[in-house]
Amino acid sequence: MKKLLLGLGVLVLVFLVMTYFSLSSTSKSFKTCEILELPDVDHINFRDYDSVLVAASTLYEGNGVKTIMQGEQYRKAWSTPVKVPILFLNKMEGKVTIMEEGGGKQTHSLKLRLENGVLMTLRSVTKDPSPLVPKVAETLGIENIIVDGISAQHPYAALVVAKLSDTAGILNTRPKLVFVPKQEQLAKYNDKFGNRLFLLEYETEGNAQWLKLKNVDSLIDTDNLQKLKIKGSNKVVLNSEALVKARLFDLLIGDWDRHAKQWGWALENKGDSFLATPLPCDRDNAFFNLEGILPTLMSNNVFLPEVQSFENEIDFLPGLISSFDIYFMRGIPRTTFKNEAEKLQLLLTDEVIEESFSVWPESIFELDGKELISKIKHRRNQLVEYAGQFYDQLDKSEKLTTALKGSEDIEMTNEEMECFDCVDN
Repeated sequence: MKKLLLGLGVLVLVFLVMTYFSLSSTSKSFKTCEILELPDVDHINFRDYDSVLVAASTLYEGNGVKTIMQGEQYRKAWSTPVKVPILFLNKMEGKVTIMEEGGGKQTHSLKLRLENGVLMTLRSVTKDPSPLVPKVAETLGIENIIVDGISAQHPYAALVVAKLSDTAGILNTRPKLVFVPKQEQLAKYNDKFGNRLFLLEYETEGNAQWLKLKNVDSLIDTDNLQKLKIKGSNKVVLNSEALVKARLFDLLIGDWDRHAKQWGWALENKGDSFLATPLPCDRDNAFFNLEGILPTLMSNNVFLPEVQSFENEIDFLPGLISSFDIYFMRGIPRTTFKNEAEKLQLLLTDEVIEESFSVWPESIFELDGKELISKIKHRRNQLVEYAGQFYDQLDKSEKLTTALKGSEDIEMTNEEMECFDCVDN
């Protein structure tokens, strides 16, 4: 017994030592992209160049201990330099106006208005997780677990997802990778947003001209769609087939973070009603790859059932059912789920999936492309089965008793809060 206890004590000690060295190997909580071949960045005239060689972030570079304790994840993709076009706002088509600074808890963003009224956003590729770090983590010196967790996100996933979405007939924000140097047009935003790597993409609200869809002239966020439904001035009908297809597509690409604020809606004027078609945005967690001892211990089906790594098979589908799904999709027939899964299987052939990764630089594809392609194909082949499981989970779920994320300020009756079609207009 003494030898057993001694052995366990040694194992615990080794674990604690390895944990300490792993967590102490990152000295910063946030770092922007690293520009290569141009050492004196502040004195470079970027107007003399059309592109720049940039590494998204070298913050997540690891060593042997970190790889064991916190996983390999996408560290190499973050630190591998890629050639990116340079963007000056005054070179965009028409006059561009910076409307406001935005972003969620990790992403820095700037909302732009084009001369034709269309809204676009610059979303930072590098993330700032500091708002997510609780005080207790800082006190215990383990904030690096949260900081380093960004390496589980692929910096260029959104580009592939957009191309796949086009083939699948799913609306998307059409992101493009750009480098934004410091420039006069950024004005007061230069210090925070200058010399950084961004995804330039369309917004999920405002003018829908860029979609080029017949009778679709406006986009609204989820909370405004709810207000329109409750107001009842015009009948609002949900494009349930498009929504089911979009959510099954999320399962296909392993995007587990799909709360209500990550959706816009294209409103098609039907004369006496509007047809609302979903427009997904924010693909930070597509292809999410969580590895290592510490992240595996922290994310599990009990405490964080929604946080799931992108593998050949879905680990725990019930954990992927969100309040958003219950509110909008509970009551949609099982046949719709089956039909949309079969459509996706037909549309997303092996050739289409492989071609979607052509948007990546060769250096990034060599790191992660083949493995991700294999996983997408594997999930596609099981999509009808997943669709049935998704329906079963929704069918036995309880109606909501609280508002969706971002809709907390809307005045709603209990019935209006339960589900989208619980509102009779």
